[in-house]
Formats: sequence, structure tokens, C-alpha cells
Amino acid sequence: MAILQESPWYQQILSEGEQKEAFRFLNRQLNRKFGTIDSSIIERIQALTTEQLEALGEDFINFSNISDLEAWLNR
Repeated sequence: MAILQESPWYQQILSEGEQKEAFRFLNRQLNRKFGTIDSSIIERIQALTTEQLEALGEDFINFSNISDLEAWLNR
């Protein structure tokens, strides 16, 4: 089993799963805070890496409105 867990394709599948879960969680939180978010913004968020999603998850707490989210995505 350890050999399987070290394989590159296993690590990629694991990473993709983590990214999807991070996106789902963040998307729910953003919708709770701002309501329905434009699909173009959602697409941009979906393209973020797991690390970027985690950073956004930490930063969005300080956002006052959707323009703060857009500014974060533009940086």
C-alpha cells in the first residue's frame, strides 16, 4: 500500500480531491457571505490551486463585499 501512495498518479488524484473539497467549502462560505456569485468569478475560483484556495479562505473573512473578492482574484 505504501508504494501505491507514493505513485505520482495516486498523488495527483489525492491532490485533485483536496482541491475539489477546498473549492466546495469555500464556495459555500462565499455564498453565505455574499449570496449568489457570478459564474465568471466561480470559474476563476475553481481554477485556483489548493494552496490558493486555502489562502483565499483565510483572506475572505476580511472582505466587506464582492469587489474585495474580485480584487483578491486580480492580484
